[in-house]
Amino acid sequence: MPNFPTDIQVVAAALIDPAGRVLMQQRKPGGPIGGLWEFPGGKVEPGETLQSALAREIAEELGVAVDPADLTAVGTAREPGNPHVITLYTCRRWTGEPQCLCEAAIAWYEPAVLFSLPMPPLDVPLARDLISSI
Repeated sequence: MPNFPTDIQVVAAALIDPAGRVLMQQRKPGGPIGGLWEFPGGKVEPGETLQSALAREIAEELGVAVDPADLTAVGTAREPGNPHVITLYTCRRWTGEPQCLCEAAIAWYEPAVLFSLPMPPLDVPLARDLISSI
């Protein structure tokens, strides 16, 4: 019987400030996507909903509190042969000031600038989904 890979659920957030800018984080150097800009987020742990996992990841990575009810799904990305399935959510409300706690840097960008950033392959279609949703 063939061994089919199990999907690895990943969640990401496009925090959007009142000026309409999107928060991106830059991965630490090293590794296959080191130095690239991505939407903050991470893997869903067993027993978590996608939204609760994203609230946890945002607290860990950025030090802000997000209410899962304030998250709106805007797109999903996957590529053949990659078990990761990323769901992107927008979030316009949070408590606290985002800080760079886990990666190399964070910065706010106008949505149109996102495509000029070097991003991991799965973040590119998510950026497209985001721009068409706002």
